[in-house]
Amino acid sequence: MKLSPNVWPAEQDIPIDIHGHKLLDWLVSRREVKRDWSTKTRIIREKINNAIQDMPEHPEITRLLSGTYINYFHCLKIVEILKETEKDTKNILGWYGSQRMKDWQEITRLYEKDSVYLAEAAHLLMRNVKYDIPDLKQQISKGTHIQEECDRKETEYIKSAEEARKRYSQMCKQIGIPGEKIKHEILALLKELPGEFDKIAEKTKTLQGARQLYMDFLSFTLEEDCNCLPMLKYIMEHGNVTTYEWTYGEPPCQIEEQQIEIDLDDDDQKADAGEIDFGDVGGTIDFSTADIELAENLTTGDIDWGNLSTEEPQTIDWGVDVNDVATVDIVVEDSGVSGGVAKGTDALTLLYNPKTRAQLIDELFELEGFLKQRLIELESDESSFSINQFSTAPISVQDQSKEQLEVMISYIRNVIDPLSTNKMQHLFLIYSSPKYVDRLAASLRSKLTVADKFVISQEGVRQRRLEAQQEQQKVHPKLATMIERSKELKVNIEEHISKRYKNRPVNLMALSLSMT
Repeated sequence: MKLSPNVWPAEQDIPIDIHGHKLLDWLVSRREVKRDWSTKTRIIREKINNAIQDMPEHPEITRLLSGTYINYFHCLKIVEILKETEKDTKNILGWYGSQRMKDWQEITRLYEKDSVYLAEAAHLLMRNVKYDIPDLKQQISKGTHIQEECDRKETEYIKSAEEARKRYSQMCKQIGIPGEKIKHEILALLKELPGEFDKIAEKTKTLQGARQLYMDFLSFTLEEDCNCLPMLKYIMEHGNVTTYEWTYGEPPCQIEEQQIEIDLDDDDQKADAGEIDFGDVGGTIDFSTADIELAENLTTGDIDWGNLSTEEPQTIDWGVDVNDVATVDIVVEDSGVSGGVAKGTDALTLLYNPKTRAQLIDELFELEGFLKQRLIELESDESSFSINQFSTAPISVQDQSKEQLEVMISYIRNVIDPLSTNKMQHLFLIYSSPKYVDRLAASLRSKLTVADKFVISQEGVRQRRLEAQQEQQKVHPKLATMIERSKELKVNIEEHISKRYKNRPVNLMALSLSMT
């Protein structure tokens, strides 16, 4: 509404703006309420608590008495409802004989005396705006934050569990097992080792040309016959034989192989934990009576030493006539290991034995290094110097092309690579130390244990998120009711203050009464 400079608005049109958080101070400063209003409200609250114990069944009364703090304006509505429910008790003078009506009418009179109701309403509104509504909003915000955090953690746990299972699968794949029964599968791999070693020994035969080239080269450069790479040569000629045969030059008549003892109880869930297996004895134990009689004699001391009288010398009858002495021929066998028994490391094959296997790998790398160096010399710009230098060398040294050397190097890699895989390294360690199986199985199971822990954590955060959702569902109706009642209270306060100031419009400002 536009006003000319010389025209002032009517007094009843001038609004009264009151800061909501200072409403009670505003009422006290203008002497609308007294400072001791709180002591009077205690008496009123006691009467309200007694009055609500006897109330008629009415849906509106139930709604008013639930959800928020009962104030003066609720009491007015309750009195209006009682006028209907208690109308039968009204006499000809207009007075009600019902005790319910008398109690609530007294409560409203106490509220109206010294405007106690206005002070309490202002206090309730300020408390709702300052504390109760922000607290409920904070609970909702906290629940939303917990749900978001649970979503984030659940995603992390799912990812971590998948990574743990992936690492487990990768480790099992490196070893070459499915990973269902770890120790049984590792033991089955050990049984495949002899066949793998036979394949590797067979592949060494393809290195005959490379070894001959190396020998010819050394013989030419050193000007003497060279018998290099002895282990490689022996395996090419004899295969993966025992260390005993490599050492002594002949196979043993008997091999006492090392027995690998692996505890499979962790894998075999069907095994009886309390049953002791004594194995197959295959016979009976003969407790002869002679030994028992000897023990009895030793116990009692009654030992029969025969007739050991010193009066007459005794002679020992050997059962041989001194005049007819038999001639005994003692045959001394030749020294050596003929017909020996291979035990310990001698019973291991050359590829099983860590020492001989390491020697073979060293010789293979030595041969590979030589071939790679020759390949570099052929590819270099100074190959003419190399040709002049080896002009008098054997034909096998001079007539090697780049392609031939590359083929030889690939043959060497075909032998080295199978011996250097993670699977082979694990099997070598298992064979040399059966306890390594327990450590390896524990390491693999730890990955699954970690994955299981992450799965349990997923269930935990899901449950926590569900609880947060349920809490939010309980708080939302409370917040909606609190805001609705606070808005009603605000309107009632504005109306009653307006009546005291010639119906001027009253605005309670800076009051946050929204759901967000």
